[in-house]
Amino acid sequence: MAVDNLRARITSNIKEVLQGMTDPRPVLVTSEPFEADKLAITQFPAVLIIPTREERETITMGSTAAGRRMGTLTYTLRGFVRGNSKGDNLDKKRNDLIEAIEEALDSDRYRELLATGTSDGVTDSQIRVIEIVDRLPPLAEFSIEYQVTYNYKRGTV
Repeated sequence: MAVDNLRARITSNIKEVLQGMTDPRPVLVTSEPFEADKLAITQFPAVLIIPTREERETITMGSTAAGRRMGTLTYTLRGFVRGNSKGDNLDKKRNDLIEAIEEALDSDRYRELLATGTSDGVTDSQIRVIEIVDRLPPLAEFSIEYQVTYNYKRGTV
């Protein structure tokens, strides 16, 4: 499995999982940048998926065909909720969405991408950091650092 294809499949899987959530269900889940202040009320809650960093290391030595590598993709998931102008229930809405995202992503830590019979594909994924972003009502924002670890055969990039 080529790494570029695996990267795209991981991002796609994260998006599908977040779109499939219920109560609270994000209305907008995208990798395309947007300005939260300019979204319509009907587009909240919203989640922006941003791949932010990728680290790689060799895990077995050998020829190009035999060597294996491990990569760690780090995503930032920026979440936005909207309340009324007084900010009522913004903390609860934000916390409920954080908890729902964590439960949805933890439901399959392999992101459905571990190749059967091999170690190619995702070997683990987890939320590493949750940060509350200071914002004035009627919006509340948070940022989740999500890491996905994968293995692949050298020369398939």
